[in-house]
Parts: sequence; C-alpha cells; structure tokens
Amino acid sequence: MKIIFVSLGCDKNLVDSEVMLGALAEKGYAFTDDEREADIAVINTCCFINDAKEESINTILEMAELKKSGQIKALIVAGCLAERYRMEIQEEIGEVDAIIGTAAIDEIAKAVEEAMAGKGKEYMQPLDKRPEGNRKRVVTTGGHYAYLKIAEGCDKHCTYCIIPKVRGRYRSIPMEALMEEAQRLAEGGVKELILVAQETTLYGSDLYGEKKLPELLEKLCKIEGIYWIRILYCYPEEITDELIRVIKKEKKICHYLDLPIQHGSDIVLKKMGRRTDNEEIRSIVRKLRENIPDICLRTTLITGFPGETEKDHEKTMELVDELEFDRLGVFTYSQEEDTPAALMQGQIEEDIKEERRREVMELQQEIAYEAAGKMVGQCLWAMIEGKVAQEDAYVARTYKDAPNVDGYLFVNTDRELMSGDFVKVRVTGSYEYDLIGEMCDEFTE
Repeated sequence: MKIIFVSLGCDKNLVDSEVMLGALAEKGYAFTDDEREADIAVINTCCFINDAKEESINTILEMAELKKSGQIKALIVAGCLAERYRMEIQEEIGEVDAIIGTAAIDEIAKAVEEAMAGKGKEYMQPLDKRPEGNRKRVVTTGGHYAYLKIAEGCDKHCTYCIIPKVRGRYRSIPMEALMEEAQRLAEGGVKELILVAQETTLYGSDLYGEKKLPELLEKLCKIEGIYWIRILYCYPEEITDELIRVIKKEKKICHYLDLPIQHGSDIVLKKMGRRTDNEEIRSIVRKLRENIPDICLRTTLITGFPGETEKDHEKTMELVDELEFDRLGVFTYSQEEDTPAALMQGQIEEDIKEERRREVMELQQEIAYEAAGKMVGQCLWAMIEGKVAQEDAYVARTYKDAPNVDGYLFVNTDRELMSGDFVKVRVTGSYEYDLIGEMCDEFTE
C-alpha cells in the first residue's frame, strides 16, 4: 500500500507530518510523490490565513477527484483546517474518509487502516492534551537539518489569529523528551536544529513555572554532531537577559533571531492585542545588537489591519527604515472568521493592503541590498544545501539564513561537496537577497 502525503503550511505543521510519516512507516506503508501510484492520500492542512486555507481546500478537492475516479482508495485530511472545519468537510466533501484533529496525529495509522476498511471517522483529541515529543519521524528536509518543535499551542490570543482555537493553549514538551529527540536526530545525521513553536521564548513557563529556553539551549549544545542551533518565533517582550547571555556564550547557537513585531504603529499594535509597543521593540533590538553585534534579526509585519490609516502605515515604514532588519517578510491582513479582528470596523480594501505591503517590501529590498553589499570580502561558515545543475557551484546557507524563508549563498567551486557539509566561504558579490562566494582555504566536512 502506497501513500501520497501532502504537507501544507508552516514548519510546525511539517513536524506533525514527519511524526505521522514515522508512524505509518512503522506499520509498513510505503510512500510516493506520484499520485498515479498512490492507494491512499493524506493531506496535512493549514488555515492560518485565507491563501493557506484556499491551498488546503484546493488540494483536498484535487485528491477527492482521484477518489471519485477510483484512482485512490482512501482520502484522509489532518491538521488545522481539519480541526477548524471538520463538520463542513464532512458535509461538503463526501470523498473524505477520515478527519484527524491537531491533537490526534498519533492516530494516523489507525485512521488509515479503518479508512481502507470503510470505517473512517473523526479522530479528535482535547486541545489541552500535552504533546509527548520524542516520537519517531521521517525527516523530510534532506537529513542535514531538522525542526525541533518544543511546544504546542498559544496563549497570546492576538485578535487576528485563529491558532489558539485550532491548536489550544500553550503546552511545552518535556525537556527530557526534547533531548532524546534531538539526540536521535543528531545520530541520524542532522547537523542543524531549528527550534520552533508558536512562541519559543515562553518554553517551559507552563510546565516548570518559569521560562526554560536558555537551559534547554545549553543542554542541546552538548549534543555531539549538532553544529548549528537556530531559534525561530521569539516574541520580543519575552526575550530575557539570560536568553541573550546564552546565545552570546554558546558557539553552536546561530546569532540569528526571528522577532515577529507585526506593526510600527502603537495604535494598531494595541488593536492587534500585541504585548509590546514601538519603544519596547526598539529597546530589545538595541539590546540584542549591543550584546551580539553580528546578530541577524528577522521579523514579520502585517499591512492593512482593520482601521490602519496612512499615518499608521507610515509608522511601520519609519520603524523598518530605522531598525534595518536583516530579514523581513510582510503579509496582508487576512480577515479570519471567529477572530475579534474580523468584526472590527474599518476593514481595508485588498488593493490598499497589497500596495502597503509592496511599499514595505521595496524599502526592505533597499535595506537588504545595501546590507548584502557590506558582506563582500567577509569569510563565513556556510552549510551546503545542494549543487547547481550543470555548474561548478553549490547552494549554501550562512548562519543568517533560515531554510525556505531567507536567502542563499552561491559558492563557486569545483570541489566535490555534499549537502550538510560546512565550508568556509569568502563573499565576492551579492544580489538583492542572495550572496555569491568562493571557497576560503579552510575546509571541514
């Protein structure tokens, strides 16, 4: 029996997919990327914003057509969309045999077995169920880096966000389970661990009564075979002096932080339900750069939030211009039902949202281009991601580049390299977001 498994959405969802793949592999199922070879389709869905919701629905409908034609025998839908719209899916897409909620991914093998027997149903668990961690996974990222999900859910309740309703409250995974999982990933060849959660900075506060991310990082740094540890999704207000100290002290921790600030106007931040204002954002950015001068800071922003005025937008532009984030992404506001923001007055036209998004990205492009130019002449360690077809060149990432969201360093060399190799590269040129380089004398595998 072959399964085609489609994972949509964020890296946290990808970890869930890898756990489900691991459970299915243990039961002897094989996997394929070719829908023509598949007996079963599993879709792990996302519904964070409207575009993600549409992608999930369209993927389900595509697989439903294959089920209608008899090409596949069972169709299973999991993840956030399944949790949020399980009744609608059952009523409107009869080809779906089973639905798995976000807290019930451990039931994937049972769901597949029962779906094939014509006994498919809903598989749901309470959203306050604590995630176990340390489950066998099929790593799908190439094997040299992997995501380590350290917590589930969120307690922030930002007014635009549906995550607490589909993922539940914040629940940290026990530290011993994370250490065992990280050790197993390292033994499997993983060299870079990327810590993810809806919010990594709060790790341990629910389980141990205090923030334990610094302690977790120090323990992870002791694992042999791990060379880089990267931290994503750090809320600015939760970054402590202790966390900064550990990042600065431990050589394995990349000098890279992802700080989702969302907006440059205090008025809009308050309506969003965010816990920081712009002075606090400026303060934490200053502190990080003073303590760790080479730190790379990434952020995300939202344009077109309900009631956002042109003046509010200009505040965002001013903040971006002043703080000069190394990496920055922008989303247009998505009006999600069952969120407070969806009912707010002053919903903004899509073309205005998009125009404001474009203006922020054009400003960031200038900032990024100038910053990339300043990198020329520097030597940096980089991780090889793969070879450029038919050229003596490789694609690599520096400590400043998280997979799939940041830029690349293109390395010109005729040396034979493998994905996961670490090489010392001298930057010789730059594009808008990417760098070009050549090998330095130093080299390590």
